[in-house]
Amino acid sequence: MSGHSKWATIKHKKALVDAKRGKIFTKLIKELTVAARMGGGEPANNPRLRKAIDDAKGQSMPNDTIKRAVQRGTGEIEGASYDEVLYEGTGPAGTLFLVEGMTDNRNRTVAEIRKIFEKHSGVLGGAGTAGWAFDKKGLIAIPKSAATEDQLMEVAVGAGAEDYADAGEEWSVSTPPDQLGAILDVLEKAKIQAKGNLAYLPKTKKAISGRDAEVSLNLVDALDDHDDVQNVFADFDVSEEELQKLS
Repeated sequence: MSGHSKWATIKHKKALVDAKRGKIFTKLIKELTVAARMGGGEPANNPRLRKAIDDAKGQSMPNDTIKRAVQRGTGEIEGASYDEVLYEGTGPAGTLFLVEGMTDNRNRTVAEIRKIFEKHSGVLGGAGTAGWAFDKKGLIAIPKSAATEDQLMEVAVGAGAEDYADAGEEWSVSTPPDQLGAILDVLEKAKIQAKGNLAYLPKTKKAISGRDAEVSLNLVDALDDHDDVQNVFADFDVSEEELQKLS
């Protein structure tokens, strides 16, 4: 029986990994399709599509799958048409959330997102509920092995980056949103490995702990797990000590 039990556990773990991988692929395919629709199917002229292709390849997505997603975006082949959506809501202890999504059925998605908020002591609000508390920025992650602080100052800040911070094993560089692509291009030419994306950064962070932290983190996970959600941004901060307790 122990052998059977072990096999069942392995199968269960593999199913979870496959399901997670499937969700990641779903989100990447939507981004590829929308990026191609918005800016055309040529990566050299479309920084958003170029990044989406890099992300897809980073997850070992087959080239044929990438090609079909791009062709659906440009209209070369038929497929679902996705709309970009942004939801705003509140969570426990007055925490604020912005949820970026892509959907082919707005009514279905908003109902499901509302249910997720309600299940985790939150409320899905209207436009303006949370957006005021965030700044939209370009955010670039650079491994410390790829650049020294001097190189960062010279190349990234020299190209128009606003600020940088030590994020452990990486440098975190913030940029004006409309300069993200140009600064990534400069870093690439300087042979500095970097990944970037647009993000909503909280103007101030709320420190939370205990049950509020647990429920807020569960809310983030539940939102992120939804197929139509691309990114979740929140204004709360949980200390390392508190995370250790919760884990």
